[in-house]
Amino acid sequence: MKGVILAGGLATRLRPLTLVTNKHLLPIYNKPMIFYPLEAMAKAGITEVLVVTGPNHAGSFLNLLKNGDEFGLKLSYEIQPEAGGIAQGIALAENFADQEKLLVILGDNIFFYNLQNAAESFTKKTRGAKVFAVAMPTESGHYGVVEIDEQNRVLSIEEKPPKPKSNLAQTGIYMYDNRVFDFIKELKPSQRGELEVTDLNNFYVKEGTLECEILNWWVDAGTSFDELLRANNLVAEKVKNGEIV
Repeated sequence: MKGVILAGGLATRLRPLTLVTNKHLLPIYNKPMIFYPLEAMAKAGITEVLVVTGPNHAGSFLNLLKNGDEFGLKLSYEIQPEAGGIAQGIALAENFADQEKLLVILGDNIFFYNLQNAAESFTKKTRGAKVFAVAMPTESGHYGVVEIDEQNRVLSIEEKPPKPKSNLAQTGIYMYDNRVFDFIKELKPSQRGELEVTDLNNFYVKEGTLECEILNWWVDAGTSFDELLRANNLVAEKVKNGEIV
């Protein structure tokens, strides 16, 4: 199983901070944001990771991360020339994946859930995908909302629905079999001109092979100044309490 970290985009909601750097290089307490998904990959047992970023600050990623030795990873890099959506970013990993399954993490996702068991279990499956969700009782409608059955199979995913069917918000952590690239080629751009990950995941929903695992906590640090601040405060508290390193 290989890893993909998506760290592109213009992050206009975080300007003027992102006029001078990529948002994934901003600090979350004592580390650059990009360190958190890289450490999650290493803990999951992934050894080869592709970092997908935009052209403006690609050199900064190379200067910071180099070949990945600091994380026990072998890093490769790919440029996403435009903000074409998460699914478009995943499509850039087709040659890198080389028919293997993928663990995909968005570069602004902050969490400390160990994905190793999930990764080991997923590699044994013949086909399918997995998403990760978190309970957000008052906020799930601001994200993709996941509806699951008693076996944690996904019944539906709706993007920012006015009436959420559950309190489970889809996070930016995904596992895919090697058919994912064929499904992406069938996608059509959404109204905002992007290839949406929810549309991609719904291919697996329709065939009944999408599963969901629930995280204990998670912050989408790249969406707003408030979430960036919340991520910093939460990580600082957990580090000072000895809950995380």
